[in-house]
Amino acid sequence: MTKPPPRLPELLLPPGRRVYFASDFHLGVPDAASSLERERRIVRWLDSVAPDAAAIYLLGDIFDFWFEYRHAIPRGFIRLQGKLAELTDAGVPITFFTGNHDMWMFDYFTKELGIPILRHPVSQLIGGREFHIGHGDGLGPKDYTYKVLKRVFASPVAQWLFARLHPNFGIGLANGWSRRSRVQNTQKDEKYFGEEEWLLVYCRELENFFHHDYYVFGHRHLPLDVVVAPGSRYLNLGEWVNYCSYGVYDGTDLVLQHFEKKVLTPKAKS
Repeated sequence: MTKPPPRLPELLLPPGRRVYFASDFHLGVPDAASSLERERRIVRWLDSVAPDAAAIYLLGDIFDFWFEYRHAIPRGFIRLQGKLAELTDAGVPITFFTGNHDMWMFDYFTKELGIPILRHPVSQLIGGREFHIGHGDGLGPKDYTYKVLKRVFASPVAQWLFARLHPNFGIGLANGWSRRSRVQNTQKDEKYFGEEEWLLVYCRELENFFHHDYYVFGHRHLPLDVVVAPGSRYLNLGEWVNYCSYGVYDGTDLVLQHFEKKVLTPKAKS
C-alpha cells in the first residue's frame, strides 16, 4: 500500500455545519411494504439532517439491486430520488459510492440529480481531519470468491451482456438473486471478528503508510467504532434494515447515531 489512495478536494466545514455518512439502505428487500417503510424513514432522516448538512455521503448498497439500462432504471424508490433532487437543488453536496449490490450504477444519478458516483475508496480532508471513505467490499484479506465475482461483474463485457436482457427479465432475475443477501439476517448472522475483521486489517495496513484520522465504511452491516492506531479510528456505519445507524462529523469528532430506532446490540468499540 505504498501508493497513496485517490483524493477528493478538501471540504471546508463552516461553524455549525456537519457532515453525514450513511450506507446499506438495501431498498427493495425483504418485500415491497417494508422497503417502502424504510424508504420513508430515510427521507425523514434526510429532512432532519438537511438544515445543517455541509455534505452527505452515501456509501453504497443504497439499493439491494440497481442496473441502469440506457432508457430504463429499476422501478420504485421515487421518494428517495425526489428528496435527493431537492437537496442537491438546494446546494447540499451529495456523493454516492457504489456497493456490491449497486455496482451497476452509471450516469443516471449524476445527470439527473447532480450526484457524483465513486467506485473506489478515496481520501479527503474534511474540516481539518483526514478521512478515508468507501463502501468496503473486496478490501482486506480473504473473501477471494467475491473478489473474483466483483471483477467479473465490473467488466464492461458482463455489463453489456446483461444490458441485452429485457428489463422485465433482467431486473426480475437480478432481484431474485439479490434477495438472498445476508442483510435480512443481520442480527443473527453478523459477528464482530475482533482483530481479524477484514476491514480493520485493511485500515491498519493503510495506516502504516498514510495516516487517516477516520476510516469510514459500510458493507459489514454492524455499527462499529474501533481503534486503528493512536489518533486513528475505523467506523462502520451499519445498515438500515435493523439498525438505522449513520455517522455524523461536527468538525470535532465523528460519532455513530441511530435514527428512530432503538439500538438493538451494542456496537463494538476498542
